[in-house]
Amino acid sequence: MENISTEIELKDYIFSILEEVKDPEIPALSIFDMGILRDAYKENDKLIVKITPTYSGCPAMSVIKEDIELALNKNGIDNFSVDFVFDPPWTTDWMSDDAKERMRQSGIAPPVGKSEDGFFTILKPEVILNCPFCNSQNTIKKSEFAATACKALYYCNNCSQPFEHFKCH
Repeated sequence: MENISTEIELKDYIFSILEEVKDPEIPALSIFDMGILRDAYKENDKLIVKITPTYSGCPAMSVIKEDIELALNKNGIDNFSVDFVFDPPWTTDWMSDDAKERMRQSGIAPPVGKSEDGFFTILKPEVILNCPFCNSQNTIKKSEFAATACKALYYCNNCSQPFEHFKCH
């Protein structure tokens, strides 16, 4: 880190290291892809990494924090803190289209719409959700919650596959 001269170079360097830290609930995506990784900068001689939880009480955040610490230590960085930022609250709007496509390829239906559309945690009934396996629109919600509170459980009547949907937030 001593060879880095600007804040932008430092942030890019730290983000490149932390691109390897995966979301433990969606391993196809990094914390950068998810929009969880918010900032990295030096304050005095200490590196500050800012992350935003996807949902309040998200159980993955302690694992993510530990994985960040391990990644930084592995790269010779030991004077740092990992801080949680709650304002502004995380939104699925921070996920790129590429991240949503990789989510779909991993068998999870990505968020639909934008948070300002009013979708938030409950998908509007008029929205038809495509199956991530066969792309059929012949799907039905089985439960508002799946393995985690941020996902709902769906079933595809076309290919007979159950799948999770990451709720828009």
